[in-house]
Amino acid sequence: MPGSKEMEKLAVIGCGTMGHSIALNAAWAGMQVKMYGVDANDIQNGMSGVTDKLNTLLKNDLITKDQEGQILDRITGTDLLSEAIDGATFIIECIPEVLELKNDLFRKLDGMCSDDVILATNTSGLSPSRIALNLKHPERTLATHFWNPAHLIPLVEVLRAEFTDDKTFNRAIEMLRFMKKKPIEVKKEVPGLVGNRLQFALFREAQNLLAQGIASKEDIDAAVTYSIGRRLPVTGPLLSADMGGLDVFASISDYLFKDLSNTDQSSVNLKELVSQGHFGQKNGEGFYFWDEKFSKEMNQKREEQLIRFLREDIN
Repeated sequence: MPGSKEMEKLAVIGCGTMGHSIALNAAWAGMQVKMYGVDANDIQNGMSGVTDKLNTLLKNDLITKDQEGQILDRITGTDLLSEAIDGATFIIECIPEVLELKNDLFRKLDGMCSDDVILATNTSGLSPSRIALNLKHPERTLATHFWNPAHLIPLVEVLRAEFTDDKTFNRAIEMLRFMKKKPIEVKKEVPGLVGNRLQFALFREAQNLLAQGIASKEDIDAAVTYSIGRRLPVTGPLLSADMGGLDVFASISDYLFKDLSNTDQSSVNLKELVSQGHFGQKNGEGFYFWDEKFSKEMNQKREEQLIRFLREDIN
C-alpha cells in the first residue's frame, strides 16, 4: 500500500469516453497508468482519444511538446486484465452501466488483487454497495464518479459503499487531489449522486417549460447560459441564496415550488424524439439538428470554456 508520499499506481478498466480521459488525467499528473481494453481496436480508439485531447492541450499552451510525449509514455494499453492490474494499487472501473457486468468484473478483481488494492467504480447511478455485493473484501471498494470530460472537469463525487473503510476513502481522496481534482463526499447512497440530481432537476423543468410552450428551446437554453450559468462557476445554489437573501429565497420557494414540475418521467417531447431514433449529437438530431459544422462548433466552444476555467485553476 502506498504511503502518504508515495504515488498510487493506477489501472483503468475501460478505454471509452470516461476511461481514456481518466487515464489521461492521471498521466498528466505524473502517474503511471495501465488502460485495459477488450481488444486491440478498443485500445487504439482509447489511445487516439488521448492523443486528440493532448493535441488540444498543446494548442492551448497547457502542456509543452516534451510534456505531451512524457504523458503518452506513462499510459500503457493492454487487452489482458491480468496485465492491466499487475502492480496496480488503485483500480478504476469504467465499463458500461450494467450491474451484472460490474458485479462480474469486481468479483474477478477481488480474487485477483491483493487485499490492499482499492477497487473503485466510476458509476454515475448504480449503487456501489450492490456492485460490491458478495466480495471477500468489500471494505476496499467505493465509487469515484468523474464528470465528462474527465481531464477538464475538476469534480469527482466520492461515495462509500456499505462496508468501505476510512483507509480506502482517505486514499481515494488523497489520490484525486494529487490528480488536481476537486473531490466531494457523498454521504448517502442516492441515485444520481449530487451533481446529476441537480442537473436533472434543471432538465426536468426545462422539459416542462418547452412542453407548455412557455419559451422556445433556444430561449430556454439562453435563459440558463446568460443568467445562472454565468454565476454558477463562482456561487452554487446555496451560496447564491445566501448572497441574494434567504428571506427572499424562502418567499420565492414557498410560492414557486408549487408550480414547478414534479413529473416522475421524461416529457412527451423527449419520449417522441427518442422513439423516432433522434438521440442528439450522437446521431445527428435531437432537440437541435447536429450537422458536422454545428457539432464541431459546439464541442469547440465547450472545450475552450472548460480550458479557460482549468487555466484559472492551475494559476
